[in-house]
Amino acid sequence: MSCNTFLTAYRGGVTDPGIAARLRAAGCVFAEEEASLLLERSGGDPDVLEEGVARREAGEPLEYILGRVDFDGGRVGIDPGVFIPRRRTGLLVDVVAGHVAGSRLGRTPVVVDLACGSGAIGLAVARRVRGIELHATDVDEAAVACAARNVAEVGGHVHLGNMYDPLPGELRGRVDAIAANMPYVPRERLDYMPTDSRRFEPVWTVDGGQDGLDLVRAAAAGAGEWLAPGGILVVETGDERTGQPREAVAAFEAAGLLADVRWDEEMEATAVVGRS
Repeated sequence: MSCNTFLTAYRGGVTDPGIAARLRAAGCVFAEEEASLLLERSGGDPDVLEEGVARREAGEPLEYILGRVDFDGGRVGIDPGVFIPRRRTGLLVDVVAGHVAGSRLGRTPVVVDLACGSGAIGLAVARRVRGIELHATDVDEAAVACAARNVAEVGGHVHLGNMYDPLPGELRGRVDAIAANMPYVPRERLDYMPTDSRRFEPVWTVDGGQDGLDLVRAAAAGAGEWLAPGGILVVETGDERTGQPREAVAAFEAAGLLADVRWDEEMEATAVVGRS
């Protein structure tokens, strides 16, 4: 997935034909664009350039090498070992931002980015809807450190721990939107993930259990005590062909949430939305 992540943001630049040829030979479809980005990263230092190109030739995602990813029209810092946000996750941003922007609460909206990884979802929502109170959680220390740097820009708070456990108790019943891009790849499908993801992204960032929905069910089961009246939980799933949206809706309804499925054709994204 890394060869096209920056394509929409690419605006041209100086490209070394030799570097581009090496990247093309390594299987990078957008070799010229990647060469330009790696040249920019090097600041003209040939040793830094060679290090970056060698890492890319070895299959490491470009985002890890550059230390950033373009997401929802903005830049997000990313560290090796932290899940790289995909473009399709922008649907969760659309739903959450639309919900909090359209709410007439008479108070500051509260948003939670659950299992936040880099914090990209919460950061994108806060960039769109200024003045929200943002909290994010993740069980991984590297992700928490990465997210904390990212959401500092918008005054967000990042908590280390499993799902809802580390959230401040005073948020119970006050959260207007929970975005949860939980791992949802069925365990038997992990071997079919792209090679760079399998080699460089930790398996726990994609492994959703037997049918891919273990953590989605857990997110639904725990949402009720945190959501304000009319608050929403939004999760990403596979498309209708996988059966995941139907199963996620059932899990949401079992947790007492009114659920529906959203689809964005351009982003090839599916989300299930539950309302308290």
